[in-house]
Order: sequence, then C-alpha cells, then structure tokens
Amino acid sequence: MWQSLADFQQPMLSAFKDAQSLAPAWAVSIIVLVCAALAALLLHTAILAVVRHVVGRERPWLRTLVAETKNPTRVALLLFAVALALPAAPLGPETTGIILRLLLLATICLIGWVATTVLHIGANLYLMRFQIYTEDNLMARKHLTQVRVLVRVLDTVIIIVTVGFALMTFDTVRQYGVSLFASAGVAGIVAGLAARPVLSNLLAGVQLAVTQPIRLEDAVTVENEYGFIEEINSTYVVIRLWDQRRMVVPLNYFMEKPFYNWTRRTAATIGSVVLYLDYAAPIDRIRDKAAEYVAASKDGDAKLINVQVTNASPQAIEVRALVSTNSAGATSDLTAELREKLIGFLQREHPEALPRQRNEDVEPKPRKSGGQDNI
Repeated sequence: MWQSLADFQQPMLSAFKDAQSLAPAWAVSIIVLVCAALAALLLHTAILAVVRHVVGRERPWLRTLVAETKNPTRVALLLFAVALALPAAPLGPETTGIILRLLLLATICLIGWVATTVLHIGANLYLMRFQIYTEDNLMARKHLTQVRVLVRVLDTVIIIVTVGFALMTFDTVRQYGVSLFASAGVAGIVAGLAARPVLSNLLAGVQLAVTQPIRLEDAVTVENEYGFIEEINSTYVVIRLWDQRRMVVPLNYFMEKPFYNWTRRTAATIGSVVLYLDYAAPIDRIRDKAAEYVAASKDGDAKLINVQVTNASPQAIEVRALVSTNSAGATSDLTAELREKLIGFLQREHPEALPRQRNEDVEPKPRKSGGQDNI
C-alpha cells in the first residue's frame, strides 16, 4: 500500500518541482492543497451517488444511515487527501509542522464526531422497535428514557475525551489534558468546585437511566405542580405543565427529593371529580348518572371506580367520583367532561342538591298544658 502511494506521489513531486520555478512557493502550495481538496470532494460526491443508487428507495433505514454518515465521511476523505498532497507542496519545515498539527487536531475531532454519530445511529435503530404514541406505551417510554439519557451522558463523555486528547497534542497545555482525564470532568480546569453540580447531575442521569423513577411522558407532581415529563437532558428535566408552562428541574432533584409519579407502574391513571353539594343531594341518582356518562364517553377504556361521600361539613357534603383511563391526557379530559355533565344534571333535575346557605329559625315546640295548673 505504501509503495503504491509512493508511486502515486512521485509524479506529483516532479511536476510541482517544475512549477515551483515559475511561481512562488506559497502559491504552488495553495494550488496543490486546493486541488487535492477539490478532488476529494468530487470523489466523495461520486461515491455517495453510487451508494444512493445501490441502496435505492426500498431500504429507508439504509438511506438514513447514508445521510447521517455523509458529512463525517466527506471530512475524512478531505483530510486524507490534504495529508496525501502535503509532501508535494513546497512548504518550509515550520509551516509543514503547523499544518500537520492542524490535521492531527482535525483527525481527533473527526474521531469524536464519528463516535457520536455511530452512537446516535445505534440508538435510533434500537428505538425503531418502539412506538411511544400509543395508549399502552409504558414499555416504549421505559426504553426511550434509558436510551436518551445514556446517549446524552455518553455524548458528554466523548466530548471530554476528545478535548482531552486534543489538549495533549500541545506540549504547553498537555498537563491540562492529563488533568481532564484524571478528574473525569472539567472540574480541575475550568470551574473547580462550580462544576460539582454538573458532575452530580451526570451521575444522577446514569442512576435515572438504570432505576427509572421517571420516564418520558410520565404524569408527575413536582413542587405542587402537575405536568408531564417532556425532556430528560444530561443535567436537567423539562416538565410540561397543564397550562403549557415549562418547569425546568435539575436532574438530581429526582434522586434527592420526593415527588409524585402517577404513571410509574402503568400508563393508566386515576382522576377524581369532587362536588360540594347540599345534604339533600340524591347520592344514588348521582352514582347512576356518573356510570351512565362514563359509559357513554368517547374513550372506550374509561371506567368508573366509585362514587362516595368523602367528607361532610355544616354547610355541605363532599362527593367524589373516581374514574380511570389508559392515559393521563384522556383521564384529564374525562374528569372535566364528567364534572360538567354532573353539574348540568343537578341543575336541571335536582336544583335542591346544589350548595346553599340556610337561615331558618327553628321555632320551639308549643308547650302542652297539663290538666292541673301549677300552684
């Protein structure tokens, strides 16, 4: 292989030595390197066209693979062509050393880029087996959460390793590259103690991917706010609240503080409808109507668990209806629908059941007179 490369370089060297006598050295060097880069780009374009033709449209995952690896392979071929043409450029030893150093840095960055690309392609191919936009998506959310969190953690590790190797190529900053590997993070170089929360969140991300106290699209209550897990990043979690606000919580929060997870074991959730009614409310009629409205709802998996009087005060009683569906969103819609229909039913047929204030004076019973007067 090396003999063939030498045979290929020899004509180039002789040709450009002749051209050097007619033009400045720097101009000849630029022409050599630019021609090598253009040849590499043209070759890559031709190879890519052939590969796309061979793959065709019947294999969409292969086309996706080609599209994802297009840019790294182009840069790799470009670096190879420049390195191959560099001996033919009439440059001084100092300039050649600088270009070689730049090529080495570019190669290290390319290796990190290829590693992250391979990681993302493997993760996407693995997740193609799971569908999250279904009713019973517990298993899909489990694997999606694990893969995404681990991918983000490994992305951070790859970046740290790549930067460490890049720093170690310079003698003046080699100690920083060694420190980067020794501290397993940026703490010893940039932020010191300030980087401890970042590292703790990265470790929390690994714990979260393994133990999974939360998953994507889990229904949770955090800091008295109800919402859904929308994103799990390497250092923080984004919660989509019911009113479309977004709550951003550090990742280690879920390892250190308590919170509610309504869909931890199953995708099905329970919702409650609470009504405050008068003591004259017909509980049996309300129970029958609740069962009728739930059975007639659009969600075929909706169930009425029970209707109970859960509390009583001097002014009203508390009636609670529990319902369940196979998803948190459907449960929220069902509880709102059931609440509206029960209030409408009571307004139409049992207005006396609505809460009211009583201001009734209880008259004392008349005293019965005896047969004999008291003396």
